[in-house]
Amino acid sequence: MPMIQLPATPLNKDARIFVAGHGGLVGSAILRNLKGRGYHNILVATRNELDLRDQAAVNEWFEKHEPEFVFLVAGTVGGILANSTRPAEFLYDNMMIHGTVVHAAYQTGVQKLLYLGSSCIYPRNAPQPISEDSLLTGPLEPTNEGYALAKISGIKLCDYYREQYGCDFISAMPTNLYGPFDNFDLQSSHVLPALIRKFHEAKLTGDAVEIWGTGAAEREFLFVDDLADCCHFLMENYSEAGHINVGTGVDLSIKDLALLIRSVVFPEADLVFDDTKPDGMPKKVLNVDKLTERGWRASVELQSGIERTYSWFVENQTSIRKTHEQEHDYA
Repeated sequence: MPMIQLPATPLNKDARIFVAGHGGLVGSAILRNLKGRGYHNILVATRNELDLRDQAAVNEWFEKHEPEFVFLVAGTVGGILANSTRPAEFLYDNMMIHGTVVHAAYQTGVQKLLYLGSSCIYPRNAPQPISEDSLLTGPLEPTNEGYALAKISGIKLCDYYREQYGCDFISAMPTNLYGPFDNFDLQSSHVLPALIRKFHEAKLTGDAVEIWGTGAAEREFLFVDDLADCCHFLMENYSEAGHINVGTGVDLSIKDLALLIRSVVFPEADLVFDDTKPDGMPKKVLNVDKLTERGWRASVELQSGIERTYSWFVENQTSIRKTHEQEHDYA
């Protein structure tokens, strides 16, 4: 595939910017970032207002609102349990969401689109740290294969629209994310917010904290406001085929993560590791050289990010409970 590189496209403060998935973890952070920078013509649509899986509805919405820039961060997401028990939904929803939005963006002449995937796109046994060229070099992690396949198709879709039509569509692959507006539901959340909730509840009950797996698996974590900052950076400074990794380049074991969260939330908690539950990929950390060479680095240290996330969790208990009683919106 030819590597088509288009000129940089700076965002202007009056541009019509659509954040697809604004109610989720990433989308809400992008909204905060854009508003903090003075952008005032931001377009959003809730799931009730626009089903992103419906091509006709998406086409009509794009024709009516005429966005110039699109942050495509909507999707159905979750941790090991959710991925393992709902693979059909994870594959269908995510393929449909990026399919409809990318095609509508092409049809209505969107100037630039940024698509976000996930580091789970890489093979289970990819060399560590994982570089962008590891994509499609081996079997995927079985516990999130459906989600990974959908995200891989999204990357390729952006590349093909770039190749065939000259669209300035780019893809970024963030590592594990956390922060305000995360999903803390124990049935569908990722490991870090799940642990925050478990330690918080243990603080109230005095019970031990059960942790899935052996604790040996190693993961990398990126504070979501860092990702939002990077998305703005990429929208203005990156225009190439193929995806680019976004992360810190630093990982730690799940056990060490649990100990760190314990120190923030409930230092007296006892830990119990359930090794009958899956660890997932044994190690996953991204090679972020491609990104740092272009001038961007993460700035929020993990402990600081956990402290900020826990503070948000404590302050928003009512809204969190309400959200978990309803159908989850796109992340």
